[in-house]
Amino acid sequence: MQKLTKKIVESTLPQKKDLILWDSEVSGFMCKITPAGKKSYFLYYRTQDRRQRRPKIGDHGIMTCEQARNMAQRWLLEVSQGNDPSGEKQEVRQNPTLKELSEKYMKEHAPHKKLSSRKEDQRLWNQFILPTMWSLKVSSIERSDIAKLHHSLQHLPTTANRVRSVLSKALNLAELWGYRPNHSNPCLHIKKYGETKRERFLSHDEIARLMDALTDEEKGNTNPWPLHAIRLLLITGCRLNEILTLKWEEVDMENQCLRLRDSKTGKKVIYLSTAAIELLKNIPQEVGNPFVICGGKEGTHLINLQKPWRRIRAKVGLDDVRIHDLRHTFASIAASNGLSLPIIGALLGHKQTQTTARYAHLIGQPLIEASEKIGGKIMGG
Repeated sequence: MQKLTKKIVESTLPQKKDLILWDSEVSGFMCKITPAGKKSYFLYYRTQDRRQRRPKIGDHGIMTCEQARNMAQRWLLEVSQGNDPSGEKQEVRQNPTLKELSEKYMKEHAPHKKLSSRKEDQRLWNQFILPTMWSLKVSSIERSDIAKLHHSLQHLPTTANRVRSVLSKALNLAELWGYRPNHSNPCLHIKKYGETKRERFLSHDEIARLMDALTDEEKGNTNPWPLHAIRLLLITGCRLNEILTLKWEEVDMENQCLRLRDSKTGKKVIYLSTAAIELLKNIPQEVGNPFVICGGKEGTHLINLQKPWRRIRAKVGLDDVRIHDLRHTFASIAASNGLSLPIIGALLGHKQTQTTARYAHLIGQPLIEASEKIGGKIMGG
């Protein structure tokens, strides 16, 4: 046994079996030479519970003998402090990549969410997160990695915030699943961007133009189901998916309401106007199809309204109006007619009052008009 040096390692010829050269200065430090001539450095040691370990330090040529010896000394210091460098290296190898974490997230966590939310989560993973971070080990992700991704999406503030939320939840789960230490989520202190809620309401003139366009479409050989859907969206204030998946068994004509078994906010009742009830009565029920808005295949509902909506809105110059803006229009009319925020929230099925608060400024006008009338009466007007 002698001190390992570059000269000794490089001058030693391979044999028929693995040859071990032990170092005389650092206990357990060795160089293994295979019959093929490959030379690698290892460290042999026992843990505090007497388990044998022999982790590889590195290959000769990539690192020098002195570099390998220095690494062996640092590992032995960790061993003396009760640590296990070999076990820690194995743990890093077993720690999943972010791509693997995303797959576990979608398999075990996402099924508890609504279908639309699951699809959106998968889109965020595929389109924004994984293209640049897929290979990162979950245990090695730092705040700077999250900040860099978040900053790269600053031109899409809403998307940036959704990406941060998905990553934050996934990395919280990583702690639960034992991939990261507790309270180590790197999304902490990454501030969300301010989001400007889009407010687009149809005026009375725009509503009239839209309704006329729907009537014109009906006169041709146009598929009638998108037209029924658009009218229902406007007159009920429902979300798109609530109308597209609405079943006749959920329509309570007698009590003038829809009894939805499921929605974005869970089971709920939506109260209808007489006009909405009349509209539903004029929609034909297809034999064997449980849905109000029928799809192209037998027994199914309409899946996508975007193509007919884009065609119809273009006819009347409403290119900037989204389908969801029909719901906003319903709420704006309610607000401008003096209905309170709690009533509007109940009509729309909002769970949180701050969601309805965006319509608060619209309530002011009828109140001003009422105040004017009272003031006029008082002053003898």
